[in-house]
Order: sequence, then structure tokens, then C-alpha cells
Amino acid sequence: MWQCPNCKREFAKQNQNHYCGELPKTIDSYIEAQVESAQPYLKQIHNTIRNALPEAEERISWQMPTFWKKQNVIHFSAAKNHIGLYPGEKAIINFSNRLQDYKTTKGAIQFPYNKPLPLDLIAEIAIWCYKTGNHH
Repeated sequence: MWQCPNCKREFAKQNQNHYCGELPKTIDSYIEAQVESAQPYLKQIHNTIRNALPEAEERISWQMPTFWKKQNVIHFSAAKNHIGLYPGEKAIINFSNRLQDYKTTKGAIQFPYNKPLPLDLIAEIAIWCYKTGNHH
């Protein structure tokens, strides 16, 4: 077990990435709490989804920025080497032919920091999740 020297929480992984102290309550505060190099990517995704889903509420859910309309629609978050987008399994399947350049898992897409973000595709995925009800 590894214990964070700042907040004293214990984790199975050495130097586990986590929040010390109070969790962010807004997407903007989440972005500000991330490493500076990730912030421009997070801001781009935030603005893209905000413009694509203007009627959706912004909140933090599962400790991630989330767009919500009666349920979670789509999440995103920063990781060490990529931005994670979490539209759910059905969205990954639906957009699989356009996601071949990215690592995907059952319900997530990884956008590495060393490539430009496909903002049009991200907007399409968010809209698809919202319109179809296939939410994460």
C-alpha cells in the first residue's frame, strides 16, 4: 500500500493519481486542478461538448466532467498520456470505423496528447449519445 504524503489516503498503486482534499465541484475547477499541459485539451473538449449540447447540464460525476440530461450523457477526464472520453459501449461500436486511430476500450476512447483532438468527431459522438439515449 502507498500512502499519499499530503492527504494520507492509501492506494494500492505507488504514486496513485488522485485529488488531495476537496473534490472539484465544477468542470472548470476540475480542469484547473489538472496538470498545465493537459488543460488546453480539456478546455477544447469542454467547449466542443458544451457547444454540441447547449441544453445539457454540466456537473462532476464519477469524479469526471460530465454532461447530463436526465442521466449522464458523456464524461471526459485527464490521464497521464491522454484524454479519456467516456461515451459508453454503444457509441464506441457505432463510431468504430472512425476511431481506428485511437485506443478504445469497452466504453472509452483515448485521445493522446501528441495528436490534435478530433473535435468534430467528439461533437458528433456527444450529440449521438444525447439523441439516441445511449449514455454512459
